[in-house]
Amino acid sequence: MNYTSKRLDNSEAPQTTERILYFIKTKGPVSTATLAKTLDMTGEAARQQVQKLVAAGLIEGRQEAQAGAGRPRQNWVLTEAGNARFPDTHAQLTIKLIGSVRQLFGEAGLDKLITQREEESRGAYALACSAPDLPTRLQQLAAVRDEEGYMARVEADGEDWLLIEDHCPICAAARTCQGFCRSELQLFQEVVGPNASIVREQHVLANAMRCVYRIRALP
Repeated sequence: MNYTSKRLDNSEAPQTTERILYFIKTKGPVSTATLAKTLDMTGEAARQQVQKLVAAGLIEGRQEAQAGAGRPRQNWVLTEAGNARFPDTHAQLTIKLIGSVRQLFGEAGLDKLITQREEESRGAYALACSAPDLPTRLQQLAAVRDEEGYMARVEADGEDWLLIEDHCPICAAARTCQGFCRSELQLFQEVVGPNASIVREQHVLANAMRCVYRIRALP
């Protein structure tokens, strides 16, 4: 899935830029060495690309303390401008509309708007996530969320599963009204069913790099 499209300059290969930004988005924070190894680049080529991205304001360094003696390791994360290279569904218009609903109809009106969106999503998720077993339903849920722009995937973690969403296409709206996040968590619980629990362990709105949900089968 190709989310980024802008060139840094006329000489920049956009494919390389997109690969690096996508990798940092989904796997970051990451070091220059990790970028070089994973993307099959030389160390020098990776350093050059990193410096171009830093100069363009798309990534920035984050110090990570080393275990024991030694200098802190420099890892790379996306800046606000870097994250903006990924889709945020009509962010400014959405914020204005939410503000207008709040002003005209109050919080009760906004709650009705969120409830309406939840009902529409509930029907779509029920159709798409209908497998009888939990692991398959989670894969179906991740597929739906990925289509919606959340860059979602499911990973096993011991006896649990993790639903990982590397991007939030409604982040601006969610920051304005966190009812959207509460609504989504409720929908996820309905998908996993009464025989499993789901807890949000990482949250973009709490300054995490991604949203991560832990799903655990109940005894």
